[in-house]
Amino acid sequence: MSKNVTKIVLTGGPAAGKTTLISRILKEFKQENGWRVITIPESATDLISGFGIKPFGNCMSMLAFQDFVIADQLHKEKLALQAAETVPEDNIIIIYDRALMDDKAYISDEEFAEVISRFDGRTEQSVLANYDAVLHLVTCAKGAEFAYNLGNAARTESIEYAREMDDRTLRAWQGHPNLKIIDNSENFEVKMRRAIQEVYRIVGEPAPQVKKSKFLISMPLLSDITEKYGAVAIDMMQTYLRDTTKDKERRVRQQRNGDDYLYFYNEKHFSPDGSRWDTEKPISEKKYVRYLMECDESFHAVRKTKYRFVYNSCRYEIDVYPFCSDKAVLFCYTGSDEPEIPDGIRVIKNVTDDPMYKNKQFAKTLTL
Repeated sequence: MSKNVTKIVLTGGPAAGKTTLISRILKEFKQENGWRVITIPESATDLISGFGIKPFGNCMSMLAFQDFVIADQLHKEKLALQAAETVPEDNIIIIYDRALMDDKAYISDEEFAEVISRFDGRTEQSVLANYDAVLHLVTCAKGAEFAYNLGNAARTESIEYAREMDDRTLRAWQGHPNLKIIDNSENFEVKMRRAIQEVYRIVGEPAPQVKKSKFLISMPLLSDITEKYGAVAIDMMQTYLRDTTKDKERRVRQQRNGDDYLYFYNEKHFSPDGSRWDTEKPISEKKYVRYLMECDESFHAVRKTKYRFVYNSCRYEIDVYPFCSDKAVLFCYTGSDEPEIPDGIRVIKNVTDDPMYKNKQFAKTLTL
């Protein structure tokens, strides 16, 4: 069987949500379901932070810097394609955290054409043809200004600069035939769901519905759920961190991914108007262990096994907790206020809006 490789670029201005979206993609497309997600980190950031090569501080011109950036991008892209052929999975998604056309936003059109031509005679047309789709996430400096600095206290770009670079980046990619713009017309969570739906569309898979219902259920016979619906079990552990305030809470999560583990850092933000949104990024095991040293000892770590399956073209999940042997929690992503309950599952009650059935509450009581 030949490999099915899909190449998706994430672009946009500063503070657009690219890092959070990457973590969501890693959670959605898992090895257990036959997927492999390969991520290519942003080259400019790597060069500035790792090599000290930067287009400011009398180091070099922006034009000279682009030579380094493009060379690094092309090298990473080549390695990603080689990795796609090496890994055992047949369905591969390569996620580019910015790609070659982003460099056009920092220099003139003529300079960009000159630079890329030095790499095997590339043209803008040949560069654009290399990617299957482009998702432009609009900076929150356009339409969600209140959140501009909340996800990154070290952010130095002004809102005006963020808006300008968002415009320049969008212009650089406007020639791609499969360019999708994800704006801030709704809250951040909806923005991320819209982006995930686009990823599903790009890879040709049905997207999960955005309406989520939650039910307390009697513990089903999990072997039957696995056999009948092909449910895949995913082990997770979530730990709450200190310095959580009424406006923000922090946590880290360990999640099994095939024979390996993924690690994530999450911040949940709360606005005075009652709205909320999550920012999340994948982290290394080493950083995860460091975060564990900041755990809030007033909360237990929450362990659970999530059984994910599809029923009547909709996604369902059952969360099973080690501290409860007779009950579990069912999530239905069906787009309906009255979702169809799969055979073999007995509902005790609807707990969609009940705060007593949130993970943070479980971390306090270890009861269900």
